[in-house]
Amino acid sequence: MIVAGCGSSGKVAPVSGTVTLDGKPLANARVVFQPIGSPGKPNAGMGSTGDTDANGKYTLKTVDTDQSGAVVAKHSVIISLKTESSDLDTYRPPPQKGLPAKYNRQSELQFDVTPQGSDAANFDLKSR
Repeated sequence: MIVAGCGSSGKVAPVSGTVTLDGKPLANARVVFQPIGSPGKPNAGMGSTGDTDANGKYTLKTVDTDQSGAVVAKHSVIISLKTESSDLDTYRPPPQKGLPAKYNRQSELQFDVTPQGSDAANFDLKSR
């Protein structure tokens, strides 16, 4: 999944939340939201990222303009442990020992960003 695009398209709404792993806060993780396109509109907008703190909390910012939030749309969500070599323009989740592929390389996570935004974009991940 590529996070880069050709500029934001559409409204951006504030998005934040908490990531837990087996019920405990997941620190030092990268959360990536990428709008899901449709057949008539494959580029649904620029992606957004946020990093979790010690309490598992994150706040998204757009990749292109560093604006707080995410494009109003349905998003595919990738959650990976951060690596020092991450480059947002070519970011590909590395193999994870602590997180199953269904949260990163083969993400099954989705979140619908509404015009009102959300401070409860929470993800409770399971290690198995």
